[in-house]
Amino acid sequence: MEKLRVTIRGNSMWPSLNDGQEIICTEYTGQPILPKQVVVFEHPFNNKITAVKRVKLVQNSKLFVEGDNPDPTASDDSHNFGFIDFSSVIAIAD
Repeated sequence: MEKLRVTIRGNSMWPSLNDGQEIICTEYTGQPILPKQVVVFEHPFNNKITAVKRVKLVQNSKLFVEGDNPDPTASDDSHNFGFIDFSSVIAIAD
C-alpha cells in the first residue's frame, strides 16, 4: 500500500493535529476502518476539498467523522454533512 503525505490545513483537528503539520497516511484500499482512526477523504459537498477527520462511529459501510477541536464551529464534519461512504476515503493516518 502506498504511503501519502498530507498537510493539515486549519484548526479542526487541534489539539491532536496542528495547522501546517504533515502526517503520513496509508492509501485506503479496502482495509478495515475503526473508530478513533484519522481518515483523509473527499468532502461530500465539495470534491475540491480533501478533509481530515477522526472516525467516531462505523455503521455498515458508512463513517461518522468529527474534528478533534472542542469548539463545535471549528470543524465541518458529520455534524454538518452526515455519514460519509467508505468509497470517499482516500487514506488512513498511520
